[in-house]
Amino acid sequence: MTKHVVITGANRGIGLNLCQQYLAKGYQVTAVVRTPSDELKELDVTVISNIDVANAADIDTLESQLHGHKIDLLINNAGIFHNESMAEMDFDTLNQQIAVNAVAPIRVTHALIHSLGVDAKVAMITSRMGSIADNGSGGYIGYRMSKAALNAASVSLAHELKSKKIAVGLFHPGFVQTQMVNFAGDISPELSAQRLIQRIDELSLSNTGGFWHSNGETLPW
Repeated sequence: MTKHVVITGANRGIGLNLCQQYLAKGYQVTAVVRTPSDELKELDVTVISNIDVANAADIDTLESQLHGHKIDLLINNAGIFHNESMAEMDFDTLNQQIAVNAVAPIRVTHALIHSLGVDAKVAMITSRMGSIADNGSGGYIGYRMSKAALNAASVSLAHELKSKKIAVGLFHPGFVQTQMVNFAGDISPELSAQRLIQRIDELSLSNTGGFWHSNGETLPW
């Protein structure tokens, strides 16, 4: 039976490459976006557009459109990135990052939980910048806060969903050459997506709640 993956933030970068690679693996792919890119439109995937993952009404729409469709894998990939410090503080962008990066993945998962069956997986695309132990430079206050909050919530989710036989994994994609970081990364979106798929394949109930770099390294909290 064909497996079904739902990917948020799928219009470009890592999300687009995840769509391409899961399609090549024979999955049914549903791409969730605000506005689909031309590259996404060219793929043989189902596109659900006009979805802002931080908007409750939009997630209600997403839930209704996917109602009755079994989901084998949910990848919460949508995210935003800003830099705040004590010297240059912007509480609007700080709050926005918490809404999009931390709250929205939980909102999406909650909305689609009834479509996730036994042996389904939830992949949270997080960041090693959410690691408190790994913070050796400071800065990026809102982004670090949002990803640390996502990590904490996802571990709780992993405990709660284990009895339903749904595994939850937290994955750092690497420093990827995407628009989010002005293409300053050190690996391509293609390689990042390939590595993420390998890590997601390795996710199971025995290691649910783990935090990994896409290269396979276990990351500290």
